[in-house]
Amino acid sequence: MASTTAKIGFVGLGHMGGGMAARFLAAGYPVYGEEQHREQADELVRDGLQWRDTPREVAEAADILFTSLPDDGVLEAVASGPDGILAGLAAEKIWVDVSTVSPRASRGLAERVLALGAAMLDAPVSGSVPQVQTGTLTIMVGGDKDAYARVEPLLRELGTPTHIGENGQGLVLKLAINISLAVQMLAFAEGLVLAERSGVDAKLAVDVMTASPIGSPMLKARADLVLDLPDEAWFDVSLMQKDVALALDTGRALHVPLPSAAAADSVLTIARGLGYERRDLAALFEVLAQLAGEPN
Repeated sequence: MASTTAKIGFVGLGHMGGGMAARFLAAGYPVYGEEQHREQADELVRDGLQWRDTPREVAEAADILFTSLPDDGVLEAVASGPDGILAGLAAEKIWVDVSTVSPRASRGLAERVLALGAAMLDAPVSGSVPQVQTGTLTIMVGGDKDAYARVEPLLRELGTPTHIGENGQGLVLKLAINISLAVQMLAFAEGLVLAERSGVDAKLAVDVMTASPIGSPMLKARADLVLDLPDEAWFDVSLMQKDVALALDTGRALHVPLPSAAAADSVLTIARGLGYERRDLAALFEVLAQLAGEPN
């Protein structure tokens, strides 16, 4: 199945899932798909995606099924019931979930999949819209090694995959990464507000800060977004806080203190209260600038 003859299914065709499906279509794979909001898939359908009306129908049509979904609740909803993924899975099929959900929920679902003779891998990705478009995502995979070996060539169409360990461990590592994503953006925003209020030109400060040792790939990629926040988020505040909350829950279960994650969570709560829930994470600069009040 690790060839262009493999039939690929996608449930969830938003920014990330849709971008991944587009890469597979461009590479010549037959792709079947379903999305709650059909209009989001119109361009993909024009490009050759074969629409199916339910997650079950996608699972029935595909050899390898991908899901890209926002949270535990949506994942459970598309998995269960007469029109759900589990009803359409059969032996030897592989379900690759690229969503960022709780390790606990993912492990429980993987057990249900295994009982059907199929395999489920958690394969969350690090990267955003630019990385999915260029096929440069970092992909962390948890689950059966043999299943991973079968889908690895497909995952290389999307970026660089690494088998991390058993079910759920790909997700734990993704949450570990996203702690740094949130904290880096928060620290950068703090420093930028501090520099600006002292009289330093904000654009100059952004350029120098991102060129300095703190200029991680993530900060460099978002540099232009900080001072000119886009209407369409790469990764919005609400999803970021969801991931930070999952990390905090995992930390509590493992008795691991996560003080910087807790600090980021507090500021993300403020950001949502100020109406930035659907704006890109780069909005933390505007949030802190508001908290600082008018310049003296």
